[in-house]
Amino acid sequence: FSPRKQNLTLYVYGYLEQYADLLARLGKHTTGQGCLYIKRLAAVDQGVLRELLEESVARAAQESGEAGT
Repeated sequence: FSPRKQNLTLYVYGYLEQYADLLARLGKHTTGQGCLYIKRLAAVDQGVLRELLEESVARAAQESGEAGT
């Protein structure tokens, strides 16, 4: 997570293609390599954003061998 002047920047674990279904439902956003840029939080579906972040954290935990996250 990185608050910037132009965008709210979220760093997502893995390749964004893994989250294509969620990104399609998210709302107005742009992407970069592993980054999700949101200009206004009100412009996205916050429930979908939560799902995306939870899935990203779960993938990171699974690949690092951490359990219970």
